[in-house]
Amino acid sequence: MDSPVEVTFEDTKVAFAYKSDQELRKARLIFSLVNHPWISALAVAFVRLALTIRLPILGIIRRTVFQHFCGGESITAAESTILHLSNYGVNTILDYAVEGEDSEEDFDRTTNEILRTIQKARGRKQIPFCVFKMTGIADARLLEKVQSGKPVSDEEIQALERVKQRIDRICSKAYEYDVPVLIDAEESWIQDTINMLTFEMMERYNKENPIVYMTLQMYLIDAAKRLKDVYHMATMHQLYLGIKLVRGAYMEKERERVAELGLRSPIHPTREATDEAFNNALAFCLDHKQRISVMCGSHNEYSNYYLTVLMAKHGMRPNDERVWFAQLYGMSDNISFNLARMGYNVAKYVPYGPVRSVMPYLFRRAEENTSVYGQSSRELTLIKKELQRRGVSR
Repeated sequence: MDSPVEVTFEDTKVAFAYKSDQELRKARLIFSLVNHPWISALAVAFVRLALTIRLPILGIIRRTVFQHFCGGESITAAESTILHLSNYGVNTILDYAVEGEDSEEDFDRTTNEILRTIQKARGRKQIPFCVFKMTGIADARLLEKVQSGKPVSDEEIQALERVKQRIDRICSKAYEYDVPVLIDAEESWIQDTINMLTFEMMERYNKENPIVYMTLQMYLIDAAKRLKDVYHMATMHQLYLGIKLVRGAYMEKERERVAELGLRSPIHPTREATDEAFNNALAFCLDHKQRISVMCGSHNEYSNYYLTVLMAKHGMRPNDERVWFAQLYGMSDNISFNLARMGYNVAKYVPYGPVRSVMPYLFRRAEENTSVYGQSSRELTLIKKELQRRGVSR
């Protein structure tokens, strides 16, 4: 069960070829900070406070963490990032990283911006997917109420209908332009509603190929069952299934809610259990590759390597269009750029939007790099190794 090429993620020359010495030094500073949980927590708390009382810190954020993790403040500004990544064989998933909106005007504005990302991606190989979060175009409280089964008012029914119309505008445009669209996963208490709305779009637009992708967070105990269930539903409806697999990005919020409400945790109790669930899901998707296209949204080196091994076992070429590897911009470059160099389909999630609006996204990156054991230290080790190779000591 050998991969057809020697897959390694250790070549820092390949991993960081797209970064200048100055950019690498900035990355070293950022990951040095998040590598210390108490410093990271203190920094996040300060930024939250500063934004609340309107201290002039947006310029500092723009030149540091925003520049490292985001592609720009607009689609136009992100163009240079798209082209730069493509020079190294890495594609872009344009992500308008605004979420948690709470007015109909905001929801419509975000919908229109998502439509612009699809327009931007039309016919461009460098932008093979677009993406959106449901909470960018729908009130999270409404999604939660629908999932809870509580009675909804006539006004809420109308609001839900507007949500469905927004989703359909996005997915129908994706279908028209042949640009697959990823619907991101969110908190467990709204995820059932998101999945329901996603599958409605799959029924409508995935009859010829996978245009609408559902995201499964494999740290959820029931995720493996969800994958099998949605596969069987797709089979019954003769649909092509698009699945993006991630480990999960809301661990702290999930734990806080469980503690506050005295609920049973929906998350696997150990990292090892999540890893096993993720890798088993990869195997399931490739076992059913005639109907499932999969995106491996992982920063875990072994899972990415394991997928290359599975592809070899199934006799699939590295660039088989049914399999994609994806990492976040500014993270795990050793995985992304080394896989791309070996001919695999790789895309970076490139968030963009006004600095203030993407702060929830940036806060999650800080929390993720702090809470995921070894993530920031691994990044830091690789960055230091490359700076040393380049002879850049300071």
